[in-house]
Amino acid sequence: MLKRIGWMLVVAAAGAMMMGKAAAFDVLQPLPNEVPVPRDNPQTPAKVALGKELFFDRRLSLTGTVSCNSCHDLAAGAADDHPVSVGALGRSGRRNAPTLWNVAFQTVLGWDGRARSLEEQLRSHVTDDTVMAMPGAAAVEQRLQTITGYRKEFAKAFHDDGTPSLNHAAFAIAAFVRTLVTPDSAFDRFLRGERTAISAQAQRGLNRFRDLGCMSCHFGVNFAGPAPGPALKMGDGFYELFPNFLGSDYERRFHLSDDLGRYDFSDDPGERHMFRLPTLRNLALTAPYFHNGSVPTLSEAVRVMGRTELNLNLSDADTADIVTFLETLTGHLPAIILPRLPPTPPEVVGAWQRPQGGVDHQSIASAPRP
Repeated sequence: MLKRIGWMLVVAAAGAMMMGKAAAFDVLQPLPNEVPVPRDNPQTPAKVALGKELFFDRRLSLTGTVSCNSCHDLAAGAADDHPVSVGALGRSGRRNAPTLWNVAFQTVLGWDGRARSLEEQLRSHVTDDTVMAMPGAAAVEQRLQTITGYRKEFAKAFHDDGTPSLNHAAFAIAAFVRTLVTPDSAFDRFLRGERTAISAQAQRGLNRFRDLGCMSCHFGVNFAGPAPGPALKMGDGFYELFPNFLGSDYERRFHLSDDLGRYDFSDDPGERHMFRLPTLRNLALTAPYFHNGSVPTLSEAVRVMGRTELNLNLSDADTADIVTFLETLTGHLPAIILPRLPPTPPEVVGAWQRPQGGVDHQSIASAPRP
């Protein structure tokens, strides 16, 4: 795990160099044109197309009621506008669903960083009883094999006999998710030299964001620490203690210390209340905020961070300026055309039902292809 102190020293040095030089925010970078892609799952058009279908397909859940898009709505912030999401069995998750926009630039997934890749995260979500709730890989594969229209697409994407597998399904969805990039934010244009791309108030907010020390954690392409590369390999996380300063009214009101963070996964006492750094890109679209989704507005979230991470009570003016800066991180959301899914064979329509209480779910048959 990357230790925080080393990066604090790096950022402090960079901050000293950039004082008085508006263009020299070396620790911040615009989104690059290409995303990191693992060697064992190269991007191909066929794989991305299949992954897009699976992303929107509710039949990947036990009851046929929940898709990836249910908790990561691509019509909005690619997140959930509820504090926590409700899965296929009606069970609530423990933590807020993070945005998928630009998630390809994260080195680990989940608030506690337990997933070392998108592929790993997706495999676990399909069989998690608070998410898709499929009872295991065999059940997923049997379900996909029943939908005969998928066989040709799996064969095209993976150059095999087309027998669907959970592993290949996760690879395909991961390939699609890596296309969910939001370039050309106003701040990206500012970093590239377009000095009028953000307002004077946003520039004041940027300077306060820097001077108060926010960049000691929120830096890099995704404002979440290093992207995958020489400094931080995929699977290595960048974490921060939250809350850092204890005893505030915010901590009590929003129950910020109830969750032990990464410790629940690692059992390492040194990782109590440590969380993976969330991206700040498109933050204005992804309320509510924090790991438990307890804070409803961005201005409130900024005040919470000031008090709990920096031990500062931010003024109304500073809060407004920082919020205005953060709003410039909203990028260009790509148009997503809904895919036409392969139909459910007539003999199994209605066979996939909610397992408790004898409650039938709605028909999950998709419209047939023309």
